Amino acid sequence: MTIVDAVAEPLPRAVVDLAAVRHNVAHLTKLIAPATTMLAVKADAYGHGLLPIAEAGLEAGATSLAVLEIPAGLVLRHAGVTVPILAWLHGQDTDWRAGIEADIELGISAAWQLEAIAAAGADRPAIVHLKVDTGLSRNGATREEWPGLVQYALELERQGLVRIRAAWSHLADASIADDEAALAEFRDAVVEAERFGAHFEALHLAASSAGIRMPEARFSFVRFGIAAYGFSPFDDSTGAELGLIPAMRLEAPVTEVHVGGTTHVRLGIGWADGVPTLGIAKTSIQLNGRRCQLLAVEADSMLVDAGAHRVEVGDTAILFGPGTDGEVTAEKYADWAETIADEMVTGVAARVPRVYIN
Repeated sequence: MTIVDAVAEPLPRAVVDLAAVRHNVAHLTKLIAPATTMLAVKADAYGHGLLPIAEAGLEAGATSLAVLEIPAGLVLRHAGVTVPILAWLHGQDTDWRAGIEADIELGISAAWQLEAIAAAGADRPAIVHLKVDTGLSRNGATREEWPGLVQYALELERQGLVRIRAAWSHLADASIADDEAALAEFRDAVVEAERFGAHFEALHLAASSAGIRMPEARFSFVRFGIAAYGFSPFDDSTGAELGLIPAMRLEAPVTEVHVGGTTHVRLGIGWADGVPTLGIAKTSIQLNGRRCQLLAVEADSMLVDAGAHRVEVGDTAILFGPGTDGEVTAEKYADWAETIADEMVTGVAARVPRVYIN
């Protein structure tokens, strides 16, 4: 086997179609009306890029944004985003004052977080969403802790240190029965809080799964995450079957062509760029309109078998995309790699350039 050509610097790229994001957000927003869409842009918008996705989603009808940490909310504020932004993952080193003074709304799960808000010395009340745990156990006050959390928040509201805006929770999405039980638990928690004197402007419970299939859980708004990026939250349907378009296409250039009894092709992307190493025997890559068997994944490259087909250095391979031109989607690639589409797109390394179209 001989190497017939090579280049030195492989340049993979993740092409993000903002028109697809706008389509998905508009489609989902229409589905859940009169509830509205809170677009989840956590984890750098699932690897798609925080600011471009936030802008596209807001253009398409989202009315608020969800991040995990206050610093991501500050990036949005500094970029001129004025809509409500919710952040709910806090630690002992959280800069509460910066978040409060930037009008970032705070998901609150525990009394110590309210204590930190009271001590922050901000120049305005903190806008808080009180979270009750209804079964996911990600965070949120247990039902035993809930009365104390609500009453403490009400006391701080009387002092002018907080404004209680919402009650909320996460669903486990383990089964329909589990979600229905969690919905009932959430309703009970809201009634209990109202008995103490809480007045909620908004309630929110559903993310992508319940937002699509559980109308009774939509309340004021739905926190759409992975569905907004074109992927199904369900095992029994694809994003396409839900009317969604995957927004990311992951491409890599051909960097070497080895011609022998068959043509082995090296691509300039590897596990250091986020390519899974599981499921190699099942995986195929689209190259020049044909599906080629994946042979190996290395740190900065991967090897595929192009058979007898002609391939040249500089040709572009597609690992996954919207699925409209014969390439697989991230959902299908995730099946091969024994993971989920969320991990496929979020796992694309930051060193892979994002290129925006439409």
